[in-house]
Amino acid sequence: MILPNRVYISFLRLPLLVRILLIALLVFLSFGISIHFLEPETFPTIFDGIWWAIITASTVGYGDYVPHSFLGRITALILILLGVGFVSSYFGTLAAAAVTKQDAYSEGRIPFKGNDHIIIIGWNERSKELINKLTKVNDPQMIVLIDETLEANPVKSRFVHFIQGKGHVDETIIKSDIEKAEKVLITADRGNDELQADMNSILTLLTIKGLCAKVKCIVEILTAEQVVNALRAGADEVIQSNKLTSVFMINSLHSNGDGLLSNVIHQLQENRLSSSIVNRDDIGKTFNEVCQELIIKGVLLIGIKRGEETILNPTHTFKIEENDQLLTFK
Repeated sequence: MILPNRVYISFLRLPLLVRILLIALLVFLSFGISIHFLEPETFPTIFDGIWWAIITASTVGYGDYVPHSFLGRITALILILLGVGFVSSYFGTLAAAAVTKQDAYSEGRIPFKGNDHIIIIGWNERSKELINKLTKVNDPQMIVLIDETLEANPVKSRFVHFIQGKGHVDETIIKSDIEKAEKVLITADRGNDELQADMNSILTLLTIKGLCAKVKCIVEILTAEQVVNALRAGADEVIQSNKLTSVFMINSLHSNGDGLLSNVIHQLQENRLSSSIVNRDDIGKTFNEVCQELIIKGVLLIGIKRGEETILNPTHTFKIEENDQLLTFK
């Protein structure tokens, strides 16, 4: 009795869809074997009986095999009454499972599985514009959007996976497959007080770095005082959006209304600004020499990044050193 009970308990633990399928297969097998022995001339093989049972229970009814005896017809009636119910239940459950899965995916309850994806935390106009541009390039990366305010995925793109939840909760971050992510962008929630928004961003950063210290994190900070704290928390790059906005305003006040800075930024949105490690052959050359070589290739050298320092338009005699990064504009 112990073995049958264990089998029964194991059967009950199976998913409902699997249980219905197993019962349906058992019904087909039982009636297929039975009809073979009841009418061996009409159903020469067991396979013919099983074929008939499946076709009959599914209400297809090809008519290639038909029972003629009284017992055979009684068996067919029982199969129709019993088998059709299981077949209908199976396909009904299958359809319901598909709909439930789709709803869970749309509502952000399905974990993401992938490699080299970008995680964006927070849904706002900035992340909306960013996702729109990232999904329209020739070879888009997968994007995982995390937000607690949304009820469903706001972006209709197969390259965007939505996860509903708070960014500073371990369970939410784990669903994004953080260990295989390439970069994380944490946007500031401008709906809150600026200081509170920065504290939430830093808390999210600490959560991410605690789970995966190696992933590169870019954090948007609104207040200048919290930049140091973001760097202490492990931010690889800090974006001071309010400072960038003030630069635009000052440029607009001091310019002749030509929108020059806006035009330059628009050009940068097209991924024309990039950085690259200096070639070994260029080490020791002057900035002017490397600049002339790149101009021939249609690339403009605008500066050098050395460690934490970014030097724009250095003197012509400025020497290129090992590990320098060339800032170029195509």
